[in-house]
Amino acid sequence: MTEHATGRTGTALLDPPATPPLRRPRPGTLSVARGLVRTARPRQWVKNALVVAAPVAAGQLGSWHHAARLALVFALFTAAASAVYLVNDARDAAADRAHPVKRRRPVAAGVVPVPLAYATGAALALGAAVAAALFCNAMTALLITAYLGMQLAYCLRLKHVLVVDLTVVATGFLMRAMIGGIALGIPLSRWFLITTGFGALFMVAAKRYSEAVQMESAQGATRALLTQYTTGYLRFVWQLAAGVAVLGYCLWALESGDAATGTLLPWRQLSVVAFVLAVLRYAVFADRGTAGAPEDVVLRDRPLAVIGLAWAAVYGMAVVGL
Repeated sequence: MTEHATGRTGTALLDPPATPPLRRPRPGTLSVARGLVRTARPRQWVKNALVVAAPVAAGQLGSWHHAARLALVFALFTAAASAVYLVNDARDAAADRAHPVKRRRPVAAGVVPVPLAYATGAALALGAAVAAALFCNAMTALLITAYLGMQLAYCLRLKHVLVVDLTVVATGFLMRAMIGGIALGIPLSRWFLITTGFGALFMVAAKRYSEAVQMESAQGATRALLTQYTTGYLRFVWQLAAGVAVLGYCLWALESGDAATGTLLPWRQLSVVAFVLAVLRYAVFADRGTAGAPEDVVLRDRPLAVIGLAWAAVYGMAVVGL
């Protein structure tokens, strides 16, 4: 009995002392703030520049009052979109931790606590809706509220529904293009809406197609719904959407003839050439399966940028009536 007790005591004396498990240091306030900004996706804010689409198309961007109102609408839509990103990352934090790339997102990495992401998202969403109601017209507030409701439904359920997921994302772009005109009380052309809506669907379907091509061997690890789409179907969608967008733009350009305004050349109709070339150039990346990040394609491709500047110059001639 004594030897047994002595042996246990000796073994205990030889064992190294137990060390407490390592704990990840809590991120500081500055790190959390940076994480919140990263979660809000600053690179995606360029999409909100679509709020000037309708006023530019109507040639009503010349006054300081209109410019100030559009700047406010841009800020409100940016806050609303950032709120959706925060809620989305908070909801998907567990799944993102298992993803090789998304695990670096601040919420998934533990830099931003999940409750804080939810709270910040809710504050931004409420602030955007209330500010729109106070400083803009009722339709602007209603559209921002509808955008928030639709995008939150997308985060919770709709992103798992075939075709509906494409429609919701494209509709988000359409709402951006509509809200500038609504905020300034500018009537929106039906052809403008068709061109914008199907142009957005073209880019969204091209993005999904690129993701599907790049992740065929990953069995939908990036986006589970990709396993239910086929690359052939997504190719059909972006090709169809591109065709409808071009047709809509042609009808929009012909809707108001330049001859009636006394211009020397039919600038609005001539802008169709640049628009078609832009669609064809973007389709190169879609066909290669490298259009997974639309903002990178638009901002980094020089030929596309030159075509865009040419379109802006020609359409600008139509607006100023030269």
